[in-house]
Amino acid sequence: MPPLSGSPLPGTPSPRTRGVAAQGCHRPGPPGNLPDGPTRFIGRGRELDALAAQVERARLVTVTGVGGVGKTRVALRLATALQDRFCDGAWLAELSSLADPALLDHTVAEALGLTDHTDRPPRAWLLEQVAERRMLLVLDGCEQVTEGCAALVRALLRGAPGLRVLAVSRRPLGIAGEQVFPLSPLSGPESAELFEDRAGSAWAGAGEAERATADELCRRLDGIPLALELAAARLGALSVAQVLERLDDRFRLLAGGAPGALPRHQTLRTAIGWSHELCTPAERLLWARLTVFAGLFDLEAAEYVCSGPELPAETLLDVLAELVARSVVVREDTPLGPRYRLLDPVRLYGAGWLDALADGERMRRRHRDWYMGLVTWCELDWFSPRQAEVAARIGAELPNLRLALDYSLEEKGEAHIGQYLAGTLWFHWTGCGRLAEGRYWLDRALEAEADNEETRLKALWVLGHVAVLQGDPARAVGALAECRETAVRGGHTRALAYAEHRAGLLALVSDDLPRAEELLRSALARYEEVGELNSDVLAAQAELATAVAFRGDPAGAVALCTEVREVCAAHGERRALASALYVLGLAAWSGGDAVRARPLLQECLAAGHAFHDLGGAVLAVELLALVTLEEAGGAEEAAVLQGAAGRLRRSVGLPLSGSRHFNAPHALCERRLRELLGTRRYEECVREGARLDLDAVVARTGHGPERPPAVPVARGPVRPPETREPAVSPATGAGETTG
Repeated sequence: MPPLSGSPLPGTPSPRTRGVAAQGCHRPGPPGNLPDGPTRFIGRGRELDALAAQVERARLVTVTGVGGVGKTRVALRLATALQDRFCDGAWLAELSSLADPALLDHTVAEALGLTDHTDRPPRAWLLEQVAERRMLLVLDGCEQVTEGCAALVRALLRGAPGLRVLAVSRRPLGIAGEQVFPLSPLSGPESAELFEDRAGSAWAGAGEAERATADELCRRLDGIPLALELAAARLGALSVAQVLERLDDRFRLLAGGAPGALPRHQTLRTAIGWSHELCTPAERLLWARLTVFAGLFDLEAAEYVCSGPELPAETLLDVLAELVARSVVVREDTPLGPRYRLLDPVRLYGAGWLDALADGERMRRRHRDWYMGLVTWCELDWFSPRQAEVAARIGAELPNLRLALDYSLEEKGEAHIGQYLAGTLWFHWTGCGRLAEGRYWLDRALEAEADNEETRLKALWVLGHVAVLQGDPARAVGALAECRETAVRGGHTRALAYAEHRAGLLALVSDDLPRAEELLRSALARYEEVGELNSDVLAAQAELATAVAFRGDPAGAVALCTEVREVCAAHGERRALASALYVLGLAAWSGGDAVRARPLLQECLAAGHAFHDLGGAVLAVELLALVTLEEAGGAEEAAVLQGAAGRLRRSVGLPLSGSRHFNAPHALCERRLRELLGTRRYEECVREGARLDLDAVVARTGHGPERPPAVPVARGPVRPPETREPAVSPATGAGETTG
């Protein structure tokens, strides 16, 4: 195992400056997901320099300190300053809203932008993805899952020599070699500067007397930034002397009358409690109720969950605005619009009041009901021009959706709603590439005892679909068989259609083309019988077209996919469109029209990439390699694309080579390239392509320099070698491009 203490970061700059990019990087610039920092970052110069020195010396540094002292802000400030020193950037994983340790690996992988469509444990593919990366990982809120976080960090550091971890926690992780950086409160001058900055216009014109009083206030608040911000937010309604007087009264009460005797770790709670006392009854009530949210929430959610006779929905915005003005609630501008959150110390205080009001159970149920309604709406809106917006919305709401799922599956008598939620989120699990977490929730939901047959049927066919895409035929067959048998027995035609559809997909990726065509045609007939038209129905038609094309009828396949394309255009659907574009591109190339095939495949790749469709991306890239091969001077670039596709294959269920038909373009391209380039040069180009991630491949194939047109060549359909036996186990293949 590489030591936790390692060689210094070469040329590490001052945290307040940016260094040049680290050498040896294969990327054009450092990626990452760090949020924008505050407009003004006050003080902490010495701490940042000292923390940077520790990060130079050690591979794991944990920033600790009392609540509200600014641990997260300091860690993110340093990570932003150092991110250019890492080839693969600096990344933030927020763990403070994570209640279930089983989702830790999923959360970190999602934060890193990693997608895996296999049935491997998340820890295994997370380790594989970061093994060769040089990056800084910031883990914020580790105290929520300390033991699990310690085990994950230990495994990551053992398997990824180029990784450094900056953890933020109220207590150390307890790993050998861990360097702990206790963050102290602000100094006197820094406290005063922060207080005056946060007071804003209310501090304008302050004289020497007010400044002296403010200095005393900062001292009494122990230089804790959050406490200072809460106090500063009261200026305007109160003078600084009144703020100090009221705080002193509370300090003396809690410290038994001895001034200055209150322990530092109680100072923030005291300041929060004082701020709570100064709130109106409506503000205190909303504060308590908002604690049922995890992470960010929007106004509409707050209005539904938190309103009531004593807090009408039409007044809630005004009350929320007051809490924002008092620094109790934080407002953030996001791509989805304004959203809000509670800082952890403020949330903990409010949660205690919610328990005292004996209103927690009702609020958690209302919270679950709101997100059940949101999921229902999003499923319907998935088949619309707002598909990308729906994908972004569900991704942003995942922490709250996890709470809703967990509540339903743990609460007595609510398991059927948990099954409904897990099944209705099919478009997120399969449509947005979140197979691993979908599998986790679907397995949990089906293990729970519920008495609603329809919700169980939906969870079963969704699980069957997920298992097909993960390359787990045994689980897929079991789930789909149960779904079909129960649907036939209970007369559930819609569920039977979905079960046949997924069984047809399994047959398709298993190279059983006659069976695939039979099942998919039957499913489409049942969809029509019940009036079903959505992304799934279009995906089934595109999958049928794939089977028809593989059986030697490109004209029939084109007719089916042309219809899919027209319906997608009418409804603004993009996800299922990728499947049809792949078949159309394959048919165009097979017919000798590589010029027409290229834009079809570029659009297929772009659409699939937008929804994390790794299997569809592999297929599109491999066909693009064949197209590129026929362009003047395109052989080496085609080999690079082969290498890029090979890298993606590792995260796509079973290897695509498990299917004779889906693997045929790859095999054909490899054979031709080895003949043209020679084995040595071919493998050099493949290694170059293997360093490209999907973002780079999409940019390279879609926005690169114009290529000479290909010479039309009549070639007929791409067929698998006749000498090879059909694969026993399915690959994910075109199934990855379904909705």
